[in-house]
Amino acid sequence: MTAVAQGSPWIRRFHPPAHPGAAPVLVVLPHAGGSASFYFPLSRDLAAHAEVLTVQYPGRQERLGEPIPDTVAGLADGVERALAPWRGRPLVLFGHSMGAVLAYELTRRLEAAGEGPSGLIVSGRRSPLIHRDEDVHTQGDDALLARVHALSGTDAGLLADPEFRAMILPALRSDYRAIETWRHEPGPLLRTPVSVLCGESDPRASVAEAMGWRELTGAAFTFRGFPGGHFYLAGQPQHEAVVRAVAEDLAAFTAA
Repeated sequence: MTAVAQGSPWIRRFHPPAHPGAAPVLVVLPHAGGSASFYFPLSRDLAAHAEVLTVQYPGRQERLGEPIPDTVAGLADGVERALAPWRGRPLVLFGHSMGAVLAYELTRRLEAAGEGPSGLIVSGRRSPLIHRDEDVHTQGDDALLARVHALSGTDAGLLADPEFRAMILPALRSDYRAIETWRHEPGPLLRTPVSVLCGESDPRASVAEAMGWRELTGAAFTFRGFPGGHFYLAGQPQHEAVVRAVAEDLAAFTAA
């Protein structure tokens, strides 16, 4: 069942936590073009370990038609406001691809406010210190959808459907504009422990590029590689391995 948590359209809670009030809060930040429902299986299987909140960006599913922020800062503003009711609880941020960068920026903001999260889990994204000039957001619709298909994030049959294409293209282009125009701003090392998850055959983030996150934290760092590409975390058997890894991170981040 989908629930709008604390009345915010930005936050979905699909499953009640096994231990309400006592569990850590896991905030899941989707990839470019992604929606909260993509992470329903992750929410289901981690509900025994955390209160799982999945972010729903504007411009998709039930938020279709809403204005879509086209900068990482704009997305971070919305998520930061939406998380206000959970401030003071042990927060762990999990972001995949674009969501990893958004989770990083939120971590910096929370630390600056003196309320740093208990942990940061980044998935499927190279270190923010590694910049590549990319302009997919400026290209035609076919080129943009071809990028999505190449990463195996969306079924090819759906991408060929005119109604589906028209529905997803505004959010997809806006998200790509946000991540491709984002630039890392120098600042202090994180005080938050960081865990990195990566597909070992990911064409968008090699193992070496993902390992580069180590340079951004002065706290504990963990890396795990998994067979597969950019969307290694979807489908069996990798889903179960990812659930175990995140559960281990939750336990480590919130111990004592």
